Amino acid sequence: MSENDNEQRIEIGKKLRDARQAKGYTLDDLQQLTKIQKRYLIAIEDEKFDELPGDFYVRAFIKQYADTVGLDGNELLKEFNEQLPQAKTKEYSEHISQAVETRANRRKTVSQGVSKVRQYLPTIIIACVIVIILAAIWVTAIVRGHQDASTKIDNSSVSVSGESRKKSSSSVKKDSTKSLKSSAIKLTETNRNNNSVTYNAASLKQDTKLQIKTSERAWNSVTSDGTSALSRTMDANSTANVTIKRTANTVVITVGNASVTSLNLGNKKINFTDNGRYNNTRTVTIHFGNSSSSAVFSSASATRTTTTNNQRTATQTTRTNETNQNTTTPVRSTNASASNQGQNQSRSQTQQTQTNQTQSR
Repeated sequence: MSENDNEQRIEIGKKLRDARQAKGYTLDDLQQLTKIQKRYLIAIEDEKFDELPGDFYVRAFIKQYADTVGLDGNELLKEFNEQLPQAKTKEYSEHISQAVETRANRRKTVSQGVSKVRQYLPTIIIACVIVIILAAIWVTAIVRGHQDASTKIDNSSVSVSGESRKKSSSSVKKDSTKSLKSSAIKLTETNRNNNSVTYNAASLKQDTKLQIKTSERAWNSVTSDGTSALSRTMDANSTANVTIKRTANTVVITVGNASVTSLNLGNKKINFTDNGRYNNTRTVTIHFGNSSSSAVFSSASATRTTTTNNQRTATQTTRTNETNQNTTTPVRSTNASASNQGQNQSRSQTQQTQTNQTQSR
């Protein structure tokens, strides 16, 4: 082979390498684009064509290499036709060339489509954002319109029914006031002395809270129907709450220091000291419902029974005394007659003795 042939062979490898470097491709990049193994690309640039799989692949790889780096592969093959190995047949070579060219064109088309999509992607994103913003504004306007309409309707209905609502609210207030008044427990004082006070009240309709407050240290206790509900010494400024069952009949509250103790049953304050007049009050008794009336009835009955018994006892005593007097009178008369008879007999004996003495003389 002549020196000119060697220069041309070197020139084809150098020409392809220079074109690749001008594109900024590395051998790895070129391998990804052409799908030709890197070792074959190095052999083409070094013009070691015998390392390629065959003579046919020399021309095919060179053409694909040239087309990828921006050269005209067909012109390059024609220019170095004599220096390159010949393929098996001309038709086969043309067929392979068309196949390689078609594949390259497809890659170019795909790459161009991707580049166009990338080029218009920011515009598409901006357009989508604008559409979303406009849709949000439109929906907000519709919702506000509905709200304004409903507000107008509500205002009109409120203005029309305002008077009725005022009337109903006033009636509700009156009813609630009445219910509060009716729920208050009414205590009726039935008995009082310096140490105790007794009240009567209607039966409880529900469980009621008894509240005991002390301003100073004091002992207090509560008994409901004989069962102890509270019994302790309370500190100053302390509060004790006791639940009185609605079935309770009698509640007894023992107060250690009335002047520093306040009692509240439900929402009723118990004025057990009569505004401080009876500060020595120790026992507060409350009878509820039937227990109060029965207690009064029982006390009255007991009083009547005691009076009747006393009367009966006095009558019997009087009768007994009369009987005793009647019995004593006959006894006295009998004793008197016996005494008279004894005197008469002694007189008779004395007279007879005197007569006997006279006769003996």
